[in-house]
Amino acid sequence: MNIALILSGGTGTRLGTDIPRQYIEAGGQPILSYSLETLSVHAEIDALQIVADPSWQRRIQEWLKTADKKEKFRGFFLPGWNRQLSILEGLKDIRKYAEDSDYILIHDAARPLLSPQQITDCLEQVRGHEGLMPVLPMKDTVYLCRDGKHVTELLDRSAVYAGQAPEVFRLGSYYEANRKLLPEEICAIHGSTEPAVLAGLDIVTIPGDEKNFKITTREDLERFCRAIERESKSVL
Repeated sequence: MNIALILSGGTGTRLGTDIPRQYIEAGGQPILSYSLETLSVHAEIDALQIVADPSWQRRIQEWLKTADKKEKFRGFFLPGWNRQLSILEGLKDIRKYAEDSDYILIHDAARPLLSPQQITDCLEQVRGHEGLMPVLPMKDTVYLCRDGKHVTELLDRSAVYAGQAPEVFRLGSYYEANRKLLPEEICAIHGSTEPAVLAGLDIVTIPGDEKNFKITTREDLERFCRAIERESKSVL
């Protein structure tokens, strides 16, 4: 079984909007709905769970109103103190109906341009491993500045990558990797793959997708709006 865990509990304050970024409308629908649609109709995704604040759950259910989506949707869980604690709460719920050998696919609602092919590639290439992360090579020269002010050393750009979502993990080993970080270490985790790396799990990488960027700033939102506008014109 492959279960998609969609993270939609963030506040998105860096955009300076009244509502979280994943619920901003773009192209006539909320940002969350794009990746939600892609994941819910994908043939290899068997179940969906969503982290979301209670104030948004009714509206999300409206976006899940088609029969296919309803069949896969297994419920909501509440945001934790940070992103990783939200994930851990989701893992606890998922383990009530899934096997430890099943795979969990973690995706950010603020990455709306997830492609079906990227999902397929992730689920195919994680087999035989405990986890997988799509990555992008660094284009710029990369420096290490330990104090944020002075250059400490030049890093080998060919060995440095930027991680993307979705990240996929074998449910049982990933749950244990997160549980071992309780109660304090997990509060310092920023990326989904960090607990797996700290636990020494077998994590492989595949090429990421430049189009699958995360909407963090207003410039990102404008870039996304231009992308869907181009796509709508190409369909006409």
